[in-house]
Amino acid sequence: MELAVSREGELNSLRTWLDLAAIPGVDVRRVAGTPGPGEQGALDTLTVLATSTALVAAIRILPEFLRARRSDLSVTVTVRGKKLTVDARNVEEVMPILEKLLDE
Repeated sequence: MELAVSREGELNSLRTWLDLAAIPGVDVRRVAGTPGPGEQGALDTLTVLATSTALVAAIRILPEFLRARRSDLSVTVTVRGKKLTVDARNVEEVMPILEKLLDE
């Protein structure tokens, strides 16, 4: 699972939240972004490695993380090539979809 934030300055904060949750078997790594053709730079992301059960536990941290931030922050979650963007306004709608993707 890969996590990207709309404001790169929040990436370390998200990593800290995931680390503080101390979910057994979850390994969080910061990965440097690779710019695409015509792009001057790319945002770093967090890669979360774990079993599907541990990934679901990790993803459940997002609502609390987003509510603790400014309302314009969003997190894009990539699972098996599918991207979903979660923010404070749509978190209740998107979380069940993310959990279902992780359970597959």
